[in-house]
Amino acid sequence: MTDYSQAIAQFDAAISHAKGADQAFGALQQLVQATVGAKLFTFMTVDMEAEVARRAYTSDAENYPTSGTKPIRYDSWFDIVHKQRQYFVANTISDIAKVFPDYELIDSLGCQSVVNLPVVIGGELVGTVNMLDVEGYYTPERVQAIRDVIAVPAKLAALVAVR
Repeated sequence: MTDYSQAIAQFDAAISHAKGADQAFGALQQLVQATVGAKLFTFMTVDMEAEVARRAYTSDAENYPTSGTKPIRYDSWFDIVHKQRQYFVANTISDIAKVFPDYELIDSLGCQSVVNLPVVIGGELVGTVNMLDVEGYYTPERVQAIRDVIAVPAKLAALVAVR
């Protein structure tokens, strides 16, 4: 079993001092990097009343800026993440292309696999943690590490981000 105690301690220290989305999600990104890794890391907030999603944090501001919103699409990804509140995992660009219209940009960044972690607080989906990397990267072991190590800190980061 991998020892994540150092990474969790570093996240704890960073989140204890975090103010706002950049610091909160920056701390979460560092935890992801120290445990499972991601070439591209973003956090999307969800406003179901307005039916839009907004990128609240990004590790790549040039290609995936935090400005603006995008409409929520009602598709198989929505069913998995929003309705079932399950992780969406795709390990090839062809699987990503089925649900993400920007798959060509994703591929051009060297990312052909993704995990979208739904962040649910108070029974409401408030956002998703999005981790992307090379083809085949998100093995069952890495997805389990996300469940074990990232899921609860993601909720904390989301709460701190709106403080």
